[in-house]
Amino acid sequence: MFQSFESPGSSEHSARRVASLRDRFDSLGIDGFVVPRADEHQSEYVPASAARLAWITGFTGSAGVALVLRDRAVLFVDGRYTIQARQQVDGKVFSVESSVERPLPQFASEELKGLRIGLDPWLHTVGDVRKLREALEAEGGALIELPANPVDAIWNDRPAPPSAPVVVHPEHLAGRPASEKLAEIRGVLERQGADLVVLTDPSSIAWTFNIRGGDVPHTPLPLSFAIVERGGGGRLFIDPRKLDDAARAHLETLVTLEEPEALERSLRTLAPGRKVSLDIGLTAARLAAVVTEAGGTVVEEADPARLPRARKTSAELAGARAAHRRDGAALASFFHWLSLQAPGTIGEIAAAERLEACRMEAGERDGVDLRDISFDTIAGSGPNGAIIHYRVTRDTDRLLGDGELFLLDSGAQYEDGTTDVTRTVAIGEPTAEMRRTFTLVLKGMIAISTARFPKGTRGLELDPLARIALWKAGLDFGHGTGHGVGAYLAVHEGPQSISRRGFHVLEPGMIVSNEPGYYREGAFGIRIENLLVVEDAAAIEGGDLPMHGFETLTYAPIDRQLIDLDLLTREERHWLDDYHARVADIVAPIVEAEVAAWLREVTAPL
Repeated sequence: MFQSFESPGSSEHSARRVASLRDRFDSLGIDGFVVPRADEHQSEYVPASAARLAWITGFTGSAGVALVLRDRAVLFVDGRYTIQARQQVDGKVFSVESSVERPLPQFASEELKGLRIGLDPWLHTVGDVRKLREALEAEGGALIELPANPVDAIWNDRPAPPSAPVVVHPEHLAGRPASEKLAEIRGVLERQGADLVVLTDPSSIAWTFNIRGGDVPHTPLPLSFAIVERGGGGRLFIDPRKLDDAARAHLETLVTLEEPEALERSLRTLAPGRKVSLDIGLTAARLAAVVTEAGGTVVEEADPARLPRARKTSAELAGARAAHRRDGAALASFFHWLSLQAPGTIGEIAAAERLEACRMEAGERDGVDLRDISFDTIAGSGPNGAIIHYRVTRDTDRLLGDGELFLLDSGAQYEDGTTDVTRTVAIGEPTAEMRRTFTLVLKGMIAISTARFPKGTRGLELDPLARIALWKAGLDFGHGTGHGVGAYLAVHEGPQSISRRGFHVLEPGMIVSNEPGYYREGAFGIRIENLLVVEDAAAIEGGDLPMHGFETLTYAPIDRQLIDLDLLTREERHWLDDYHARVADIVAPIVEAEVAAWLREVTAPL
């Protein structure tokens, strides 16, 4: 199994650990300390050695930040994790605040007047440190960047840093040689007027150098830093234990290899009198300080690998299509199996285990092994489905009960592509309310799927399409409609998204998710998710603008017994029938006969 079902965090020791942290405040000259869910790379997924937030709070979500003060402690999370946070943390130690309604800088300006707040500058971006410093100083306080993290000083059994082996990602899957990508980055530096760039995002480094690794859960990343110089030089800072002869030979043709500890020293050597490009939304504040202390100038620009990484090559898109066909076969096998199980006889863990086995089998049949799952499977039955990023453990596992909804959000990492798909199915007979809300979610999902939009449209402009049917019913969902997805990289990738924060233009070749939902706490959760790729749309008769649209990559049936046909328009019914026909045509020939027969039945026209 690629997934463990043991409880990953516990708040049992939070009170003692918080007290130990506070004991250090006087010697550090601070009144509080910020503990983010972050590592030195500001990655979504962090190695066990960087899971400081989970260690001190018990909260295991993928985004959050804690503030420990002398007399209280606060955990800030967004809407995805509100329920989870309340369940996981010790309410006597930590209160829970919304990071959307009152983010940390706003909290600081309102409640931290005159206080000295410490943080580890390796774990916060340049932009975040700037906002927090301004908020504190405006109220007579101060932000103290500490030379060492005090949490590490009290974390006696902290795991060792990861050292998974690096593998070369084949060019026939990447679609471009690493040398060409480096040339593109140097061209960006030329236009920026920068002399060099520090790449801190492991996804950008993996993409740029055509390498993959295994240092963080479910994402094939080698943790490392890189410096690329406009004039042709380059350095990769990576643990040499990760490199075999093949990886070393591949990389040594592109850059000079150095150990991670040499990063600050090298940057101090290269920075004086030069312009250093840093993405302030991704780069640790410590690196910006090193540049300025050494006499360099920080040029605030976007990571030059991020946008070209998002625009998939034809080879990457071909790989994505193959991965989704394979994944469609796995999903069909799983849902056929699920249809044969009596309500109340299997649990969430059993379902997650079966799905992973189906993916393993589909990969073996297709000759492309399942390398990992792309995130811990969200298998939420009944009220657990209302926890947006629910992670089943042996403590929370519950049976899929009669008359309940089962929300299954999962994904796979194959060498040729990354998948992410959510389906909500009825276990037994659904209620009329379940069918109504499911259909409203489905209408939003279809609206995004069928959207045609002018070139230059941003994700935030499409986001309301997924919500309008819910809004008309007085409902909504507390997460974005869609995130970017990598090519055998991170399942969550920027800069593209369909959300209220989707400020980036959607461009052809970008892969995004389409996953509206609805969650009723204590009752059920609904989410329907396909992955889409942005494409040039056919010309519209009478139109005068170049338009874009979406190609659907995911092939999995949508539970028809949860659909209230009276709520669908004729066009929406046609879309669903056409989609189901494609699912059957593509998946049925590559699954066993009994699965194919079931698939034809559940994808029959409405």
